[in-house]
Amino acid sequence: MKSKVNKVILAYSGGLDTSVIVPWLKENYGCEVVTFTANLGQGDEELIGLEEKAIASGASKAHILDLREEFLTEYAFPTMQAGAIYERLYLLGTSFARPVTAKHLVKIAEEEGADAVAHGCTGKGNDQVRFELTVKALSPHLQVIAPWREWEIRSREDALAYARAHGIPVAATEKSIYSRDRNIWHLSHEGGILEDPWAQPEEEMFQLTVAPEEAPDEPLYLTIDFEKGFPVAVDGEPMGPVELLTRLNELGGAHGVGRADLVENRLVGMKSRGVYETPGGTILYIAHQGLESICLDRDALHYKEVVAHRFAELVYYGKWFTPLREALSAFVAKTQERVTGTVRVKLYKGTCTVVGRKSPFSLYREEFATFGKDDVYDQSDAAGFINLFGLPLKVKALVDRENGAAAKLEAPDYSRFKRD
Repeated sequence: MKSKVNKVILAYSGGLDTSVIVPWLKENYGCEVVTFTANLGQGDEELIGLEEKAIASGASKAHILDLREEFLTEYAFPTMQAGAIYERLYLLGTSFARPVTAKHLVKIAEEEGADAVAHGCTGKGNDQVRFELTVKALSPHLQVIAPWREWEIRSREDALAYARAHGIPVAATEKSIYSRDRNIWHLSHEGGILEDPWAQPEEEMFQLTVAPEEAPDEPLYLTIDFEKGFPVAVDGEPMGPVELLTRLNELGGAHGVGRADLVENRLVGMKSRGVYETPGGTILYIAHQGLESICLDRDALHYKEVVAHRFAELVYYGKWFTPLREALSAFVAKTQERVTGTVRVKLYKGTCTVVGRKSPFSLYREEFATFGKDDVYDQSDAAGFINLFGLPLKVKALVDRENGAAAKLEAPDYSRFKRD
C-alpha cells in the first residue's frame, strides 16, 4: 500500500491503460477514484459509453466535459495567431491539448475535494511534463500520481492480465501498431514502422487526409474571414469555432492538405518520429499568415517571427501557464487588433496556397507599389536613403583603407569556361 490518499481525479480516456489504472489506484492507494474526460473532438467512438465503463472499472463518479470551443478559442487559435510551429513542421495539436485538459482536471479536483490527481502518461514522453507543470502552476498542493512510473505493468499483455484478474471490462479489439492522439485540431501517429526514420508511412495509416495523388484533379477555392485574427466564416458563411474547423478539416482532408512527417526533439531528451494530419489547422495557419502580410508593418511582422519560435517552445514544453507565455500572448493579441479581412486560398493535391487577400486595414497601397508611372513616390529620393542606409559600410571601408586592411577582390577565374 502506498501513502494514504483519500480521493484521486484520474484523467481518463477509457483505453486499456486508464481502465486498468482505476483499480490499480484503489488497490495501491486505498482511495476513491473519480474520472475526468475532456471532449476535445476525439470522436464519438472514443466517448460513447465512457461513463458506464468508468463506473464498471471501479470509479465512483465520471465527469465528461465538452471543451472543444474553449480548446480552440483559448489555446489552438491563439497559438495559430502567434504563428508558432515547433521545429518548422509541427502545429502543436497534442501540446496545447494537455494544458486545457489538466486545467479542468484541477478544477474538478477542487470541486470534489480531492487530494490527488493521476494520469496515464508514460515516463518517456512529453505529456507527463505538460500535465504536471499545469498542476504545479494551478494547484501546487495536489499530489500527482503517475502509475507508469510506479507499477510493474510493462506491456499490453500485462495490462490485459491485470484487467482480467480484477474484472475490468476491456474491449477485445486488436491494438493498432500505431500510438495515436486525436482531437478536433489534428491526429498524430507514432510507433510501428514509423520508428524507422527511413520507412515511408503506409497509406492505410492516414485517417483524416486522402493521398495527394488521389485528391481531386480540380482545385478548390475558398475564402476565410478573420476578425482580429480569429477565423469567423468560410465562403462568407459565419460559423462558430467548432463548426468552422470541422468544415475546414473536411475540405482540407479531401484534398490531401495537412500532412507532416518529422523527427522531433522531445523535451525529455530523445528524438522521436511523428506523422501528423492537421488539414483545417494547416489551412488556417497559411490563410492567417497571408492576411498578416498586408495588415502588419515590417517591424511588427519580423519581431513576431522571433516570438513565434519561443512561443512554440513554451507550448511544446508544457509551459502554457507561465508568465512568459502570458506576456507573449499579450504581444500577439496586440498585433491582431487589425488582422481583419478575407483570404482566398487554393487547395490542390496536398497544397494550400494563398491566392488573394484583402482587409480594411491593409497597409498595401497599389499607388505606392506600382511599377507604372505614379505621383506619390519620387524615385530620386532613393539615392539619399541608400547613402544614409549604407553610411556605416562606407565609413568602415574608408577606415580599413587608411589602415591597409581594405578587402581585396580576387580576379575571377574564367579558365573553367575554356573549350578543349
